Formats: sequence, C-alpha cells, structure tokens
Amino acid sequence: MRGFITLAIAVALAESASAALQPVTVKGNAFFVGNERFYIRGVDYQPGGQSQLADPLADVNNCKRDIPVFKELGLNAVRIYTVDNSANHDECMKELEDAGIYLLLDVNTPTISLNRADPAATYNEKYLQHVFATIDVFSKYDNTLAFFSANEVVNDAHTTSAATYVKAVTRDMRKYIKARKLRSIPVGYSAADVAENRLEMAKYLNCGDDADARSDFFAVNDYSWCGSSSFTTSNWDAKVKNYTDYSIPIFLSEYGCNKPSPRQFGEVKTLYSDLMSGVFSGGLVYEYSQEPNNYGLVEISQDRKSVTKLSDFNALQKQLLAAKNPSGDGGYQTNLKPADCPQKSSNWEADNTLPSLPTAAEQYYVSFHVTPSGQRMLTERTEKWCR
Repeated sequence: MRGFITLAIAVALAESASAALQPVTVKGNAFFVGNERFYIRGVDYQPGGQSQLADPLADVNNCKRDIPVFKELGLNAVRIYTVDNSANHDECMKELEDAGIYLLLDVNTPTISLNRADPAATYNEKYLQHVFATIDVFSKYDNTLAFFSANEVVNDAHTTSAATYVKAVTRDMRKYIKARKLRSIPVGYSAADVAENRLEMAKYLNCGDDADARSDFFAVNDYSWCGSSSFTTSNWDAKVKNYTDYSIPIFLSEYGCNKPSPRQFGEVKTLYSDLMSGVFSGGLVYEYSQEPNNYGLVEISQDRKSVTKLSDFNALQKQLLAAKNPSGDGGYQTNLKPADCPQKSSNWEADNTLPSLPTAAEQYYVSFHVTPSGQRMLTERTEKWCR
C-alpha cells in the first residue's frame, strides 16, 4: 500500500509541475493570476543580440540549455524581441510553461516594423499581416503574457509624431484579438526613457474615447539606477509619483545600468517593495546573454551548447532571492480614469486623430486569413528596426 501511496504522490507532483499556467490578466493598474497579484520577475532574452538575430524559441536546443538557468534565477517571465512566426514553438513554449515562465513578445522584427523616420510608409497591410499572424501563432499559449506593439519608436525629442502610428497599431492589434475571439492578451508599448516626453508618451497611449486604442499596459526601458544609487537619487521616487494615478499596469521592460560593472542590482529590492508596488509591477533585466554591449548575465559557449554564469548572474540571483513581493495586493488601484491626452508642443507632435486601418487590411478582421511571413523583408521601407 505504501508503494501505491508513494507512486500516487509522485504522479501528483509531476502533474502539478507540468500543469498549465493560468493566463495573466489586467485588473486596475496591476497584473493578476487568478486573484493573486503578479509581479514580472524576468530577463530580456535574445541570444546573439542584434548581430545574430534568430528566433530563440524555434530552436529546442536553446530552450533546453537556457530554461534551467532561468529557473535558477527564479524567473517567471522572459521578453523576446523577435520571432519567426512561420516556425514551430510548441516545444519551447511547453518547456517555459513547465518552468512557470511567461512570455512577453515583441510582434515586430528588424525587417518588419514601423520606421520612425517614415511611419506612414511602413504602416500597411503587409506589415499588419505579419503582426496579426504573430498574434495567431502565440495566442494559443496560456503563458503568453503580453504583446509589445512596438519598442522605442519614439527615442528622442524629435520623433514623437511616430507615436500616432504606434497607437494605431495597438488599436489594430486589440481589435483583431477581439474580432478573432481570442483570449484577451494584454497589448502595450515598450518606451525609451526620454526625459522630454516620457510622461506625454505614457498619457498618450492611455487617453482618448476609443477604448480599443488605449493600451492595456505601459512599459519603459529604464537605466537610471546605476551602481549604489537609491530610490531618490535615481529619481524612481519621482516616477512613482508621476504615475500614481495611471490607470493601467506599468513595468520596466528593460533595466540594469551597467556602469559601473559588474552590476550589483541593488534596485531589485526597491522594485519589489511597497515603495513601488502601488504603481509598478516588476520588470525585466537587460539581458540574458553576453553581447558586445556588456549587459550579459551568462556567456554562451562558441558551440552554443552551454553557458558560463557571469558575476552579474550571481548578483541578480542573490537580489531576486532576497526580494520578496509585498504582502496582499501590493496596494494596487482600481477605478482610475484614463489619462488626459497631452497637448501638442515643441516636445510633443503626436496627433490624437489616428490613421485608419489600411483598406487592404480590413479583410483580416473578417477572413482571419493571415499567412505567417517569417522574418523575411516585406518591403524596402522596413529596413530600420525601431527597438
């Protein structure tokens, strides 16, 4: 009898370990899994960086090599910047799910994206075909946490007019998900931390009467906490104050200043404390693999079969382990109102009237016939990757 009991316990534990993850949902200005507050504890994951861009989820060897390392760090999320939507991702997504890890996915690729210098030319039916096909491919996985409609398209004080097209793409994605009757996967934007317009960008993506055009979340790539900084020295206290009444979740889509190096990640304790939990929902450390920019947590071997953990890995692991989530719901807020749209100024040129969906793309809301295009270049005008 004892043998049967032991076997039953082992089977139950195995089933629990491989049980499907519950989808992450948005409630007020926070993420939840069921009734439990969810904080993103993740890394940005694109082995090879921009010099050797490839879909890391299309190669099972990557996943078998790296997912156990994710688990050692205690991660619950990874961000991936580019995928091949014509490839099969079932095995890697299952490996992530079994490890308790969610995916935040950019729907653009280096060759299929909005060009900040001429966004109107790249906002077309072929571009949207790729975006919608990526949604189709990844919406079937319960551990797809979110889609990024774009990344750092506005990257200085002079590119804000491109935000109009970012918001249009966000609208189109949210409407496609509804028309397709898919799970309501959050859609939002990953912003550069541009002092001249960071607040305007956040407000713009969460303003207006068209609910479909308002983002489900807002994320920012923030490198303002460097070395032995602090909540106040880094101005994180000011950011919390500025976004206190922001009605949707905010998180850091990239963080981890590498000057000085090696990093100590002292900001982790603050990020997952009640100093920030009423406004922010965690973040993603930049980045997993060592590339020429020296942000890596691990070094991948030349044969791509193994990794060597760097000092940054050990520091981050220690900080994540010590940083416990705030108790209860972390002070999240509900019933907050959307933002007021920012007025045009010398630092803000985005239009509150969005471009209409390209006529040739209207068919996708009816037929849902969107063929995956992979990572190939669709048009000469999509050569500049806004990331």
